[in-house]
Order: sequence, then structure tokens, then C-alpha cells
Amino acid sequence: MQTEHKSCPQHDHVGTRGLLFASISESTSAPRRRKSQSSGEEGTDKKIQLVSSTTVTKKEFTVQDLLIGAVSGGAAGVSVETALYPIDTIKTRLQVLSKGGSLSFKGLYSGLSGNLAGVLPASAIFVAIYEPLKQHLLDRFPEQWSSAAQLLAAGAGATGASIVRVPTEVIKQRMQTGQFTSAAGAVKQILAKEGMKGMYAGYGSFLLRDLPFDAIEFVAYEQIKLAVQRTRKRKELTAVETAFAGALAGAVTGAVTTPLDVIKTRLMVQGTNIKYTGIMDCISKMVAEEGAGSLFKGVGPRVLWIGIGGSIFFGVLEKTKSLLTTELEARKAAKPTTVV
Repeated sequence: MQTEHKSCPQHDHVGTRGLLFASISESTSAPRRRKSQSSGEEGTDKKIQLVSSTTVTKKEFTVQDLLIGAVSGGAAGVSVETALYPIDTIKTRLQVLSKGGSLSFKGLYSGLSGNLAGVLPASAIFVAIYEPLKQHLLDRFPEQWSSAAQLLAAGAGATGASIVRVPTEVIKQRMQTGQFTSAAGAVKQILAKEGMKGMYAGYGSFLLRDLPFDAIEFVAYEQIKLAVQRTRKRKELTAVETAFAGALAGAVTGAVTTPLDVIKTRLMVQGTNIKYTGIMDCISKMVAEEGAGSLFKGVGPRVLWIGIGGSIFFGVLEKTKSLLTTELEARKAAKPTTVV
């Protein structure tokens, strides 16, 4: 597998053009086999060479690439959740805190094990959708539309992962706010009292938050990475550069999407005690009762959590991809070749 994830669209297109030009030059400098060949036929040959070169240099996304992306995404997601779960818990408690209430710092790891059980497959699904779709779109979009390709791929990845992420988020946040003491107990009681609908409480607000969040974060990361590549005039980023790109992308995205996260949290944790009937009702009641500033509750811990989380996520993602790719290529190279 070619390490596409560490390249940018511009580099890929430059490589295509380089091979294409080399192919045409080679074709024009070679001796003519038929002196009677017309200039029209020469032009046709060049066109055939051009099409052939472009087709060959396009990257085909294999099953191996898919598996590497899924494993890398799962490892990255679990790493972030495990390292930063207490900050996420504090952020959640701040978001549901009523006026005059006090913040509890007990049980900051409450619900971690159940959350990891959902984060692992959700992160794997996201990257498994994002990577091949991004490459597919980059191969077909003009070079200047690379951001659009990344945006669409991230949106599709977030939608696919939401099937697992929403029930996981519901259970996690209700445990973080002290409604349940175990993930198994939470699932059992939610299903008994609210049915399957309860497991997907706040699904619309979740998508409202996560579609723009994932799209903005991944596009920002890809573009920051591209800027670093151009500045440093090299394709590979160091671990520090990757961490910087991930942290900056995460912090900016976290701040911008905080109101969407607050609304999502309020809708998810209310359970059977319905206070908000939907997204717009939640916004109007929060602003009327707590002021417009309430939509940015927990913004500090959220920016800190997602900023650090971005550096960890993208760092682990890129490193795991690189290690797996290197290992698999080494094994392929070590296999004896059969001479026919």
C-alpha cells in the first residue's frame, strides 16, 4: 500500500503529471518503427499514452488499506477517550448544570468501559469510510476542490459512525451525570422505560453537532498538514508537526461547535423527564432561562479536551497507519518470488 494518508492531493497530481510527461517524452524520442506513420497517428499514440499513464498512477484502495484505516481509527479513538475522559466528564457536568448548582468532581471515569466498547467500532467505521471515499473523490475532483472532497468524506464517515456513537454517547453522558452506575444497567433501564428510541435520544442534535464537527476538524487538519508540507517542502510530517496540526484543528473546531454540543447534551440526558421537545425548543428555553452565554457552557474544558484530543487522535492515527503499512510491506518483500 502506498502511504496515501501522508500525502496531499497536490503531491499526488504532481506525481501523475511527472510520469505522464516522462511517458510522452520517451514516446517522442524513441525511433520510429514505421517511417510512413502520419502525424495524425503520432498524435493518437500520444493521446493513448496520456490516458494510459493517468490510469496507471491512480491509487486503488484495497481491502488491506480499509483494514489498516479501521484498525488505526479504532486505536486513535480509544487512546483519546482513555487519556482525556475526566475532562469530558467535567465538560458534560458543566453543560447540564442548572443555575446555582455545584459541580461534582467525583467519579470522573464513570462510564469509561462502556464508552470504549462503542468508541472502538465507531472510530473504526468512521476512518474506514473516510479514507477510501476521500481518495475516491480526490481522484475525480479538480485539485482546487480537495477541501470539498475531504468535507464530503468526513460527513459520510460521521453519518455511518453515528449508528454506534449515539447509543454509546447516551449511556456515557447519563453515567457521567450520575443517573446510572453501570453501562449494562443503563442499557437495561433505558430500553425498559424508553425503548430503542431512548438509546437514540438526541440523534438529530448529535448529527447537527457531529456532521459539521467532523467535517470541519478533518478538513482543517488536512489543510494545516498541507500547509506544513508546503512550508517544509517535504511530504512526511514529524510527530510534533502532526500533533500541532491535530491540536490546532481540534481546538478551533471544539470552540466553534460548543453550542451544538451543549444542545445535544441537554437532549440526551433528560431521559423521561422531558423538558425540551426538540432542538429549537432547547435553544429558546436555555436563552430565556439562563441567558445566551449558557450555549457556551463548558467551552473551556471542551476546547482543552478536543485540542489535546486532536493531537493524540491524529498522532496515533498516522503513526499506526505508518507502522502497519511498513510491517505489511516488509512481509510482502520477504516472501520468496516464484520464477516461471
